[in-house]
Amino acid sequence: QVQLVESGGGLVQPGGSLQLSCAASGSVFSGNTMGWYRQASGKEREFVAHVTNNGRTTYGDSVRGRFTISRHYVKNTVTLQMNSAKVEDKAVYYCNYRVIQNYWGQGTQVTVSS
Repeated sequence: QVQLVESGGGLVQPGGSLQLSCAASGSVFSGNTMGWYRQASGKEREFVAHVTNNGRTTYGDSVRGRFTISRHYVKNTVTLQMNSAKVEDKAVYYCNYRVIQNYWGQGTQVTVSS
């Protein structure tokens, strides 16, 4: 089993920045991909970004150019730097760990409002 603990959610003004972090523990194996998804109220869960074990990053269309994902391989953490926040970025953000199967964090709320 893999446990994921997220931190860093909260309130950010439009145009502002926020950083989310996620730490993985338990049966963490190499070859995994770590990333973030989000789910806005009344909508389906949406892919945000991920980074593979060899450092390849992929971003969703709605965040590309504004968000940056990075990871620390020794600490088994992944960070999402959110810049130029938009009202439509408001959602619950979920950390994802994938190796053969998916593991999810409990989610952290991000609100973008003035």
